[in-house]
Amino acid sequence: MRTTRRNFTLGLGALGLAACTNAGGGALGPSAGGGLPDDLRPVPNGAYDAWVASFRDRAAAQGISSSTLGSAFRGAGYLPGVVTRDRNQTEFSRTLEDYLAIAASDERVSKGRAAFARHRSTLAAIESRYGVAPEIVTAVWGLESFYGERRGNVPVVSSTSTLAFDGRRGAFFEKQLLAALRILQNGDTSAQNMTGSWAGAMGHTQFIPTSYEAFAVDFTGDGRRDIWSEDPTDSLASTAAYLQRNGWTRGVRWGGEVGNGAPSGRALQPQPGGPTFNVTSNFNVIKRYNNSDSYAIGVGHLADRIAGGGPIRASFPPDKYGLTKDQRIQLQQRLTAKGFDTDGADGVIGPNSRKAIAAYQSSIGRAGTGDPSLDLLQTL
Repeated sequence: MRTTRRNFTLGLGALGLAACTNAGGGALGPSAGGGLPDDLRPVPNGAYDAWVASFRDRAAAQGISSSTLGSAFRGAGYLPGVVTRDRNQTEFSRTLEDYLAIAASDERVSKGRAAFARHRSTLAAIESRYGVAPEIVTAVWGLESFYGERRGNVPVVSSTSTLAFDGRRGAFFEKQLLAALRILQNGDTSAQNMTGSWAGAMGHTQFIPTSYEAFAVDFTGDGRRDIWSEDPTDSLASTAAYLQRNGWTRGVRWGGEVGNGAPSGRALQPQPGGPTFNVTSNFNVIKRYNNSDSYAIGVGHLADRIAGGGPIRASFPPDKYGLTKDQRIQLQQRLTAKGFDTDGADGVIGPNSRKAIAAYQSSIGRAGTGDPSLDLLQTL
């Protein structure tokens, strides 16, 4: 979110992609209980303890009660893995073709259609109030947490206090920590239940604490803005409220592929030689959620698929290795068949595929570069 979110390279929690503004780094799962790796569990750190002691005074001066501070920090602590992840965010970019292969995969489309059907009446009520199309809200949900399956289970007070103490972006994360404490003091959730990604993004649609304060809504009317519940209603309504307050125009599409029923609008070709899209003002509103053309197209295209639309019609050019998507899929399938598992065949040459390629190259006496090629495909 433009004013209250920050630009993180994360992995999109559910997506494994880069440069998502709103969240923070690979949601670990929906439960608040076990399953955390050791480096995301508190470890003794005297300097952190001293920082927390000084922070308590600052928080108290801003109206945070001693009881809130006591309950919030009970069991909280320094998480070394949060710092490691924050410092080791690899800046990389994917082509739009790769991005859409993940963002609008067959699995994500089918799960999205099922989620849309399950929550149809709720989404219709949300649209009636905020004017945002149900499929758009569902698509944001799908990209942010895989429809609630990957919300993250890192305690937010521990993660934000660790990052505030670490100091690389200390002022920003101290604001997030203070916002988290105000949320707890307001009674929207408990410290034990307030979990999220390693960088403090929470709930089905991954709000950081300051974004939650600014835009979250109690759509169920139970007196709490509960984005952590298994019931996604408040999260979905909060996403619609966010988009509406940032300028969403009711009844206007985000855009679409030129020649595939796209509305009139600004022409955009994110990948040279690839499809062209006409985009509207609502496309820019989606970018307020995450300031990335690929993200906004991903949301829009996934929304269209959830609503029954088909895949992108125009073809994408070969990649920098001279391979088309179909050839990359063949490469992955043949590697896996030979015992070099690429962990799926989606045409996206990510870390698993590169590891498999390198292992195969080494097995046949070649340098294990991990780079795909037409020659490698022929050899397989």
